[in-house]
Amino acid sequence: MKTFIFALALAAAGAAGAVKNPTTTGTGGHDVLRAQVLLDRAHFSSGEIDGSVGGNLRQAVIGFQKLHQLPLTGALDAATWAALSADTAPVLDVYTVTAEDAAGPYQPVPATMAGKAKLPALGYASLAEALGEKFHCSPALLRRLNPGKSFARAGEQLLVPNVAAAKPLPKAASILVDAKDGTLTLLDGGGMPIAQFPASTGSAHDPLPQGRWEVRGIAANPEYRYNPKLFWDAKAGDAKARIAAGPNNPVGAVWIQLSKEHYGIHGTPEPGKIGKTQSHGCIRLTNWDARTVARAISRGAVVLLQG
Repeated sequence: MKTFIFALALAAAGAAGAVKNPTTTGTGGHDVLRAQVLLDRAHFSSGEIDGSVGGNLRQAVIGFQKLHQLPLTGALDAATWAALSADTAPVLDVYTVTAEDAAGPYQPVPATMAGKAKLPALGYASLAEALGEKFHCSPALLRRLNPGKSFARAGEQLLVPNVAAAKPLPKAASILVDAKDGTLTLLDGGGMPIAQFPASTGSAHDPLPQGRWEVRGIAANPEYRYNPKLFWDAKAGDAKARIAAGPNNPVGAVWIQLSKEHYGIHGTPEPGKIGKTQSHGCIRLTNWDARTVARAISRGAVVLLQG
């Protein structure tokens, strides 16, 4: 019965049907959702799992193909599916909403820095957002997987991406950030890729500082000190502000300080925008990918930034 429910949920999550070649942007089918989950568990993330095709998924597929020495098509071809399918764990799992989940607290996050500075913590705005981060997916996908279900009721059983089945990631020796591809790759001691994540890597106003840098420190749940003088798009009248820690903090759940002053690798309060929008020069990841990178590297690790 559970297998049948999973199949129905997969079909509902991708109403457009199966999509074998993720080369255009749009809503895909259950094959796309399956690929996103399997790639996430292989540590070749497409970012926020949403059942849609696009550039992040294509780059994840290419990275996975490099690792397995397959033709770099960026498509979910037969050889790529065969390699992905070595992971036989279920794509979806059942999660029971806890009393703590239902209780929150949750509150809207102000748009301005001044508004954020008034809050004692930058927590989640809703349980759907919290569960989306927990299971590496968009709140919209959770709703498609669970039509008619209440996210606010303790004891409610929800279908979620089974990202917990990922194998542990070994320690990385260095980090490669490629602004052209919009990716951050973890490399082992021999320079081989062991993981890849989509990243926002700067803009015309704040280009990625290319070159060789080092990791100077790693902070979980950091506070954020806003200084309008460092931002070309700061609004007139903006003042310095201390923003409390939390997943909706401007730098998210992790800050990895680089040897380049004011630059780092960090999380984000808007995971759906990673790889799709620009940053102020830093390397921005989803909160869950930033946590993975932080666990895999150590102070002193080499960070190569290229355009």
